[in-house]
Amino acid sequence: MSIRTTVKSATHAVVKAFSPATGAQEDTDLLDTLKSEHDEVKGLLAALVDADTAARRRALVQQIKAALVPHTKAEQKVLYDAIIALKDKDAQIDGHEGYLEHELADKALQKLGSISNATSPEHKAAAKVLKELVEHHIDEEERNVWGDARKHFSAEERDQMNTAYLAAKSRVKVR
Repeated sequence: MSIRTTVKSATHAVVKAFSPATGAQEDTDLLDTLKSEHDEVKGLLAALVDADTAARRRALVQQIKAALVPHTKAEQKVLYDAIIALKDKDAQIDGHEGYLEHELADKALQKLGSISNATSPEHKAAAKVLKELVEHHIDEEERNVWGDARKHFSAEERDQMNTAYLAAKSRVKVR
């Protein structure tokens, strides 16, 4: 069996496992969906760093958590796992790096949520670090992982991956 056939079979299995009962954006490239979500999170993080009131900062932390947690979990399941399954060692490294960066961002987000005084210097520092981690991750992912996805998956496969991604994302519970 060729690599392309193996990838197509794996992509089909993922799509079949995660396809929603009702039609999601099946004709949208996964990378377009991810770009839109990346832009949303970057905007929320910028707003958090600039926010002055405790109420606004706490609300933004919750919005960031609600956007970031489902995004990272579904992205790992659908995109990173597909990249890691390739025979391309450089692509595998990119996938594993993405997992590690998601873990670091998750820990920074947890730390941010645990700081009770939302206007304290500690909270502001944690917000800044989270913003820097996420922006670094997005820059690398959009360059490296997406390059891997474009190289190894057709536009049709990325459309199918988007359907699987949206379904996986809808099942993530944010606490």
